[in-house]
Amino acid sequence: MRLLIRKPWFIVAAVVVLLAIPSAWLMARDNTGDDNALIARVKKGEFKVMVNTSGELRAKRFVQITGPANAQQAGQYQMKIASIVPEGTVVKQGDVVAELDRSTIASRMNEVSLALQKAEAVNEQAMLDSTLNLSKAREDMRTMELGLEEKKLAKEQAIYEAPTVRRQAEIELEKAQRALAQAKMDYVTKTSQAQAKMREVGADLGRQRNLLKIVQDVMQEFTIRAPAPGMVIYQKEWSGKKKGVGGQINPWEPTVATLPDLSEMESQTYVNEIDVRKVAAGQQVKISLDSDPDKSFTGKVTEVANIGEQRPNTDSKVFEVKVLLTQSDTTLRPGMTTSNKIETYKIHRQRCDRRLQEGRGSRVEAGDRDRHDER
Repeated sequence: MRLLIRKPWFIVAAVVVLLAIPSAWLMARDNTGDDNALIARVKKGEFKVMVNTSGELRAKRFVQITGPANAQQAGQYQMKIASIVPEGTVVKQGDVVAELDRSTIASRMNEVSLALQKAEAVNEQAMLDSTLNLSKAREDMRTMELGLEEKKLAKEQAIYEAPTVRRQAEIELEKAQRALAQAKMDYVTKTSQAQAKMREVGADLGRQRNLLKIVQDVMQEFTIRAPAPGMVIYQKEWSGKKKGVGGQINPWEPTVATLPDLSEMESQTYVNEIDVRKVAAGQQVKISLDSDPDKSFTGKVTEVANIGEQRPNTDSKVFEVKVLLTQSDTTLRPGMTTSNKIETYKIHRQRCDRRLQEGRGSRVEAGDRDRHDER
């Protein structure tokens, strides 16, 4: 009978134990999570807000090595680089830097030469025609002058003839005089026409000669030489690819390479649109080289772009930022990748201590108020 009375209590106890096991397991899991939490020790010091970016070194000042200056006048719009010295080569003024493919300019030279020959032939033909026409006109006028003298003699001889004969002689003389006067006027007109024709063909001839001279000069400039001494650095295209053998230049982008002034370098970097509002000219920057992380330099922001752009292979908008290195080093070379830490905000230690004390005082006052409220 006692067993029957106690049996419900055993069932209740078993249910309580089963319910307690999951709760204990959850508590144990939460405690484990607290033990694995990341804990950092607070320490005193300057508080800095940094914007980290990756940039590329380039010279602040440089001399451009460009292709032919009058390529567009010569009809050359796309010129292919046939050969170029290795990047980093140190050259002297006048040294050959690159050679352009001459196949297209050679075809253009043949076209202009043929056009010049045709213009010379037209000019010579026009000169011969003018000479012949004017010579014939002068001969005709000389014949008319002789005929006029005959008419005068006939009129003088007709003085003893009948009135009708004398009148006929007078008419013939007047006709001869008018014909000679008209011939002289026509000669002046023909001379003007010949001069105008010679000016026209002469202008075309001069144009073809000038064009041939331009093409010849441009062909000579297909051998590109260094305008000054320095280290050759390839020019980049809009896509970021460097112009090398097989690259293209045109009259609007004629630069093949540059000769940088290594005495003053800057890091060209890009900041995303979220952080660019923190960056301003004059801010200090700590710069390190990816090729030598142990070496660091100081710099400052000199320029922040006002308009964003979208770089190749990126989806977000970025703003160009230029950082001038305040130190120089012989190991710095254009194209090196840099890590830039832009200091956008800083609080000195004294201000941190003061703010910390103010924060502690506020917490003490809040604690006193709480204890007063409890009482």
